[in-house]
Amino acid sequence: MWSTSWHVINSQPWVMPPGQGSSEEWTLLAPRGIAPRVAMCVGKCSRIVGPCLLVLGTLSMAANILLLFPGGASKYLVEGHISKDAKAMPGIWGGGVTVLLAATHITAVGWRCAGCSDCGTRRNAFISAVLSKLALLGAAACFVLSGVGLTNGPLCFYNASEHGGGGHGMLWGYPFLDTGSQKPDARAENYLHDHRTWSICLEPVGVVTWNVVLFSLLLLISAAEMVLASIQILNGCLGCLCGFCEGK
Repeated sequence: MWSTSWHVINSQPWVMPPGQGSSEEWTLLAPRGIAPRVAMCVGKCSRIVGPCLLVLGTLSMAANILLLFPGGASKYLVEGHISKDAKAMPGIWGGGVTVLLAATHITAVGWRCAGCSDCGTRRNAFISAVLSKLALLGAAACFVLSGVGLTNGPLCFYNASEHGGGGHGMLWGYPFLDTGSQKPDARAENYLHDHRTWSICLEPVGVVTWNVVLFSLLLLISAAEMVLASIQILNGCLGCLCGFCEGK
């Protein structure tokens, strides 16, 4: 450990390693007590938020892919008997791709700058803030579309004449969707609260449970993504001012 010489110049503390006599080599201490602490928090936050968004983005894509295969069967996708809300794939482009782009950059920059390498911290902090805003928009879109998909219910094969769907006989449709032109069946209107109505759908087997669980999962994932993306936007703005590196 070096012993240090202390002086006060212009009311500011300065320090110089022993053996250095030139006044040009004195280093101002006061600013070093503030910015590094903020930068340390910014870097650590990025190394936490980034991996969390990576996991959530991956889960979002997996949940949406499963929505395309009700009950794990591929024939309904081939036949086109998949709900329009699942085909919109909000969990892939919204809660998935946009979030993973931001998460990859945030994670890479956070760990790359952990050792204070020359990583262009302020520039990368700005990029992470921009990508986090895109991730926030994508997660918000996923949240809204997942809520719509949960409300509309699944596309399934059911008996329209028995359950007041406005049709006759067996057909593929949305038995829980209120068309607005007819008074909805009370059982269909409250299907989320009355599990007994789930038996309306005859095929795919268990499609209502499949739909409710996966769209609910997408809602939770996208909500968490919005929170983390908002945190990283603020974190990126601080990084633009202070950088990511702890030792600078």
